[in-house]
Amino acid sequence: GATASARSHVLDQHTMGNRTPLYDTHVAMGAKMVDFGGWDMPLNYGSQMEEHHQVRRAAGMFDVSHMTVVDVCGTHAKPYLQYLLANDVAKLDGKPGKALYSGMLNHEGGVVDDLIVYNREGHFLREGHYRLVVNCATREKDLAWMREVGQDYDVEIDERPHLAMIAVQGPEAIARVTQVLPQYAEGIEQLSLFQAYEADDWFIGRTGYTGEDGLEIVLPGEQAEALWKALAEAGVAPCGLGARDTLRLDAGMNLYGHEMDEQTSPLVANMGWTIAWIPEQRDFVGRQALTDQKAAGVQDKLVGLSMTARGVLRAGQRVRVSGSEREGVITSGSFSPTLGHSIALARVPIEVGEQCEVELRGKWVTVSVTKPAFVRNGKALI
Repeated sequence: GATASARSHVLDQHTMGNRTPLYDTHVAMGAKMVDFGGWDMPLNYGSQMEEHHQVRRAAGMFDVSHMTVVDVCGTHAKPYLQYLLANDVAKLDGKPGKALYSGMLNHEGGVVDDLIVYNREGHFLREGHYRLVVNCATREKDLAWMREVGQDYDVEIDERPHLAMIAVQGPEAIARVTQVLPQYAEGIEQLSLFQAYEADDWFIGRTGYTGEDGLEIVLPGEQAEALWKALAEAGVAPCGLGARDTLRLDAGMNLYGHEMDEQTSPLVANMGWTIAWIPEQRDFVGRQALTDQKAAGVQDKLVGLSMTARGVLRAGQRVRVSGSEREGVITSGSFSPTLGHSIALARVPIEVGEQCEVELRGKWVTVSVTKPAFVRNGKALI
């Protein structure tokens, strides 16, 4: 019908342009633009190191409008999401605005994507309304998979391409945002972690991808530029993808396509905590495959690596574990501005001890094995 063709027109625009509503603002502010998942995004505005430190010490902001916002509602919305997601949205019952992190799996137990789902019931929505935020690079396959699984349910799955999203992160983030948005200050200040506040067309969640406190603000695209400029004037540093990556790596947070993908089980991607096994009668996509994997015994796990010697750990480098004939691999690696040395996440054989070896330029270098999180709330954990 008319709505379907209108929606496909919006989708075409969305895919053709691949520029967020803040594109011109980034260019005007001197951002170095790069391609990211088919989007023109800012890599940095000068010093990536400085942007990283601003988030750890004060407040920085990221344009994350390339993320895909999908609203799910209808009489079967809850049972549909209970089957679609490995975590259980029943945990959100009776908690308006509450959020849950989950993997969306395939039948083989691989990760189609990782996402956040919010319970949107509240002052103007009945129960059975949810909002999902999924990754940009996986948008088309995510939507296709959600619709395929949704065929057996009475459910509406609506992408919201007109919305922009700005993440403000750091110890001073909430104070700066409430200063710029006094009309929403009361609602924001009452938020607990992993909870969202809705007012007008704005959706403000106390979530993030940096290991710091902060907010992710979903708002109409045409209002994004004014907010971005007001935040900049209030002392919030514009930050690009470079700092976003070093910050999330510091925090030991997974990046889709690196720590997990359709061939990687959440059981080997440090995502076991996101799987809700109980109630046992709840079936979900991939449950049988994960059950079989557990019974057979998981062979690999995700660990943190820390190297104080010179050189930089990078994705793709080989990892050798004593006592195992199988090799591991670094999934993400970088220099950590917070710690002052190189860190990485690596998928390695389960036998790994307190040290292992990484191949750097043809030489095997000994590195320390840690839990896969290095920094939280500005403090080193290792």
